[in-house]
Amino acid sequence: MFFVLSKTLGVIILPTHFLLIIGLLGALLLLTRFRALGRKCLVLSIVLLAICAFSPLGNVLIYSLESRFPPWDASRGAPDGIIVLGGPIDADISVAHDAPVIRSAADRIVAGAALARKYPNARVIFTGGSPNLISNDAREADYAAMVFDSLGIDRSRLIVERRSRNTLENAEFSKALADPRPGERWLLVTSAFHMPRAVGLFRRAGFPVEPYPVDWRTGDKSDLLSFSNTATDGLLRTDIAIREWIGLIAYRLAGKTDDLLPGPSQD
Repeated sequence: MFFVLSKTLGVIILPTHFLLIIGLLGALLLLTRFRALGRKCLVLSIVLLAICAFSPLGNVLIYSLESRFPPWDASRGAPDGIIVLGGPIDADISVAHDAPVIRSAADRIVAGAALARKYPNARVIFTGGSPNLISNDAREADYAAMVFDSLGIDRSRLIVERRSRNTLENAEFSKALADPRPGERWLLVTSAFHMPRAVGLFRRAGFPVEPYPVDWRTGDKSDLLSFSNTATDGLLRTDIAIREWIGLIAYRLAGKTDDLLPGPSQD
């Protein structure tokens, strides 16, 4: 049920989708005796879409997530394992072209491969199935091995987890595969904005990890006052940030995490 709600209600309430629905509702109301309400809905939709598209709102929301964890400290020594969260590869399009197609967050795989080359004794897990509500047998992990191989990582080193549909299952299934022993150090590679939610879920699953954030969407604090040059960029950042905040709140209310906004451990 939690997965179904995240793929239905969670998608509808994203700013871009929600405000477009308000605008369409307003357009329909113009054809009825509620024309005044329809005009208000249209104006509200356009104004709020413009704010989400061009104002610093998206930067502010996403920066608060991306700045939650510092860069990984390599001085602590080599890790025992590396976990790379799925998301970059579109499995359905990959099937259509019989080749891995990376659509976003490529830094996750690139950084994971770089770490694997730097630490040849570390175990490497890629976790990612299909995030679709209605899915076929196309799984992201099936194509990840091809990408890692092209980046110089032998397939024999890569453990692929292809059943997970969301970050909660990434954590649970990765722990089962890794079977981490006390004292082992595992890196978690994912987008910086996604790291708080991912770390919270891994901790809840009983799998302590060291965050290795990548794929930043903002720079330093000066971006908090920066306006977007294009509407698509601003809307994308706002949608990404809102989706993460909704996920954090939903997982906390459902008891899937111990903190609303997980941060660095005190170890």
